[in-house]
Amino acid sequence: MTDQSLPNIFLKPRLPMHYTNIDPRYPIGHYEPQPFSRDQLKTWLDDIELLPKILEASLQGLEDEHFDTPYRAGGWTIRQVVHHIADAHLNGYAHFKWALTEVRPAVKLADERLWAEMNDVAYVPPGYSVTLLHGLHARWYCVLEELASDDWARTVSHPLYLDDINVWFLLGYYAWHGKHHVAQISNVRIQQGWD
Repeated sequence: MTDQSLPNIFLKPRLPMHYTNIDPRYPIGHYEPQPFSRDQLKTWLDDIELLPKILEASLQGLEDEHFDTPYRAGGWTIRQVVHHIADAHLNGYAHFKWALTEVRPAVKLADERLWAEMNDVAYVPPGYSVTLLHGLHARWYCVLEELASDDWARTVSHPLYLDDINVWFLLGYYAWHGKHHVAQISNVRIQQGWD
């Protein structure tokens, strides 16, 4: 399969009807799938490689009490957001590994709300999740940077989507996901006058 011929049927999986209401409070908008290109691949790989550093920079100078500030009214605290990124990206990394080593594996969806309320999120300093992300993203980048063109079309069966989703879609999603949450942290810093 050439770079230009990835099946577009997997670029934008159809969401079930009850997932079509979009939350307007996403600071960088919702993930928008893109067709495969070498330029887009480089951009998304850079996003994966650099996320831990960018996240760490977004937390510089925050005191412990700042981490308990919600990023928006009714939203998660900064502490929960940081731990959520680590949880979600651990799962995302596993989804990639399954997709690349199995045929159309079914992936499990975590209940993010319940995970964000667990004791590790409440009591473990956010820096531990940043440290985890440094190692995780180094390994993730290493897996992704040398994938063959055919590998980007490998798929997983995901419980949120009616169609299978491919590795290319997942790469874009997780590249977006990290930036999305860093923007939430950056926005609360600005709103609170911490910068």
